[in-house]
Amino acid sequence: MDPFDAGAGGPLRQPRAVWATAGASVVAFMGIGLVDPILPSIAGGLNATPGQVSLLFTSYFLITAVAMLLTGFVSSRIGGRRTLLLGLAFVVVFAGLAGTSGSVGELVGFRAGWGLGNALFVSTALAVIVGAAAGGSAAAILLYESALGLGMACGPLLGALLGDASWRYPFFGTAALMAVGFLCIAAFLREQPRPARKTSLLDPLRALGHGGLASAAASAFFYNYTFFTVLAFTPFVLHMSPYRSGAVFFAWGVLLAVFSVVVAPRVQRRFGSLKVLVGSLVLLAADVLVLGYGDHATAVVCTILSGAFIGVNNTVYTELALGVSDAPRPVASAGYNFVRWFAAAAAPFFAPRIEEWTGSPRVPFVVAAVTALAGALVVVVRRRALTGEAGEPETKHATQDSVSAFAN
Repeated sequence: MDPFDAGAGGPLRQPRAVWATAGASVVAFMGIGLVDPILPSIAGGLNATPGQVSLLFTSYFLITAVAMLLTGFVSSRIGGRRTLLLGLAFVVVFAGLAGTSGSVGELVGFRAGWGLGNALFVSTALAVIVGAAAGGSAAAILLYESALGLGMACGPLLGALLGDASWRYPFFGTAALMAVGFLCIAAFLREQPRPARKTSLLDPLRALGHGGLASAAASAFFYNYTFFTVLAFTPFVLHMSPYRSGAVFFAWGVLLAVFSVVVAPRVQRRFGSLKVLVGSLVLLAADVLVLGYGDHATAVVCTILSGAFIGVNNTVYTELALGVSDAPRPVASAGYNFVRWFAAAAAPFFAPRIEEWTGSPRVPFVVAAVTALAGALVVVVRRRALTGEAGEPETKHATQDSVSAFAN
């Protein structure tokens, strides 16, 4: 039987369009952690400080945050297929240009363009996969979840393998892979139906007027500062080769994927979303504090272990964000992510500067622990807003919603 037979259904028997989009999604998610193991190499190659190199994350996620207001506006007007191709084209061009950078300023600028392309692509990919998949939405979600987890885990590994020869190669490699994805989607994906109502640029901001959604976004803002302190600042603390750093963050990504998709829904069903979230945030705060004050081996273990708490938090936060208000899920997701990605831009900027100001690499992790606790405090104080109007969001949709909002 043809494995691409759409009539067969099931997660492994999908049209070529679905496989093309899922494959490109893997590479898109790889781009988030790609530069992690090569940050010290980039700093050395461009004679840049850790603070300057950390702007690779800041520019990427700052543009991603702003683009949250644009993706629905664009895709509801030009269609999902064209939005995917536009996003992929941006990534191919700017990832390739990043590999040619002669200064850290150029690299930061090209990384910003890459962030715009990635936002356009990943915010549309799930809807396209669901629309084109055979066997119902469950099979499509499974494929997308797998793409997310595989990309987050393999991004640091690819960066290490290619970056061991030159810090430029991971950028060229990403551009080449995304170019293949562009050709596959152009060849195999037909245009998807457009929504009946066009999305306004202000719709995500209006959705934040709901107290529950605003509370989830505020708490997630503090949590994301902790998350991206680990992701962007830890490589400078570990002082490891690209291979070893890549292996550490590969293990981190595996835990993130497993705990996000498998563990989080189970513990939610048993203890409830808010209790799980508060407990996981407190444990994450303790983990990053030990990471900052422990010896090298302890720092490695805590870095990997943080992936488990981050995976749980991603799932629960997204379920809260998408279930607490009556706004359409794409709109609620865009508003929520618009707020939280600003913290992803802030943490890589401030963490190395806090080290410079204080003269201690431990203080950025103390700040990260405090922000995780601040996120937990917001949940405790605003628990009625998070559950009062709609009741606690149903956990059976947690996995699906977490993938959707992480992408958007």
